[in-house]
Amino acid sequence: MLLRVIDISIIILSLYFSSIYLNFRYFYFSSEYILRWLLLLVFYYLVFGEIFLLYNLKVSNNRYTVVRSITLVALFTTVFYIFTPFLPPVLPHNRLQIIYLFIVLSLPVVVWRFLYTSLVFSPKYFKSIFFIGESAKIKSILKEIDKDNIHNLQGYLSDKEINGVDNFHDISSVNILSLIKEGSATEIIVSFKGLLPEAVESLNKQLLLLLQRGINIISYETFYEEVTERVPREYLQNNFYKHLSLSKNNNNRFYLFGLRFFNIIISMIGLIVLLCLIPILYLGNLIGNRGPFFYSQERVGQNGKKFNIFKLRTMVKNAETKEAIWASKNDKRITTFGRFLRNTRLDELPQFYNILKGEMSFIGPRPERPEFVKDLEDKIPFYAIRTVVRPGLTGWAQVNYPYANTIKEQEIKLRYDLYYIKERNVFIDFKILIKTFTTVLFFKGQ
Repeated sequence: MLLRVIDISIIILSLYFSSIYLNFRYFYFSSEYILRWLLLLVFYYLVFGEIFLLYNLKVSNNRYTVVRSITLVALFTTVFYIFTPFLPPVLPHNRLQIIYLFIVLSLPVVVWRFLYTSLVFSPKYFKSIFFIGESAKIKSILKEIDKDNIHNLQGYLSDKEINGVDNFHDISSVNILSLIKEGSATEIIVSFKGLLPEAVESLNKQLLLLLQRGINIISYETFYEEVTERVPREYLQNNFYKHLSLSKNNNNRFYLFGLRFFNIIISMIGLIVLLCLIPILYLGNLIGNRGPFFYSQERVGQNGKKFNIFKLRTMVKNAETKEAIWASKNDKRITTFGRFLRNTRLDELPQFYNILKGEMSFIGPRPERPEFVKDLEDKIPFYAIRTVVRPGLTGWAQVNYPYANTIKEQEIKLRYDLYYIKERNVFIDFKILIKTFTTVLFFKGQ
């Protein structure tokens, strides 16, 4: 959030000084419409900033990706701003003013971000963390935060040392209070699984004193969920109700009405786009696909109800002769034109008809085939939970994880879906929408 505020503040100041010293009159600050113009400009900048990952921390610490993202954000903001009817100022007589606008939206932000990368984004500003628990658990979570440029491992209290990880302390003989006092850990992540009851009791007493000192103490599962944005495997147990529950919005009539209204609007737009593209796509299908244009397949919808999903065919005819087979990213059954359709997501356009009918939502877990669902329900606990909400054309699992070809990968995607079902709200829906644009633009995932 702070990055967004500073970026916008720098842009506003740059516009102000440009209007004074550079005679930059396209955005002259004495105008009575300045607030409207600024709000529109800020809106476009923030939206495209999300689409082009400008506020992704993995992008923010790399100069090349920062310049690339800022350039794209400034370019799209400029184009959309000047071509929006009525709201922005009229096009200037001097067309160089448009170039000035692009420079003002990009150059000052690039300079500030370089300073941020050099002076602010250094280890002393990371979140210092300390782990307590089994070495296997600590090792697995360290893979998730490795090189994320956010967390700085202060040390870990465990049963045995992890190869390649420094600052090990023996959980059976070390006093936590003295360790944390010597270090600068601001957060302690705890997992008592596998520890003896007397050890847990002793650790709890020490952790209580640390909590009184203002040090944040959270469970391994909570930390894992924050870092990965998917529920941990530990939630998929008999006591799941302690951790997993449906989002309050699942029964919120206002939220559900707004979602359905959005689905109707976007499905109508999507179908109009499909109708406009059909002549071109049909020609491509004749040349590169040679066979039926549309493709229909049975899927499992909300509450297990089956329906037929519609897509543009991307595989060879009779791709499955005996049994259902999972599609993979480099599936040999995909045709040349079909790969183009998949990379651009154009093969998904007919599903807007399913959305309009109410069988699907724009956002939700992807609907699976009945053959796969039956097998997955037998092998993965709680797989059926994902059908509690309407399936979607895009979803949290789709924008965060690529093709899943194995049971293990399907379980990971399930945990992303369960995170969405648990946290479902307008903010995460908007985040999925933005990530979907990013996925399509950069040809990522599926």
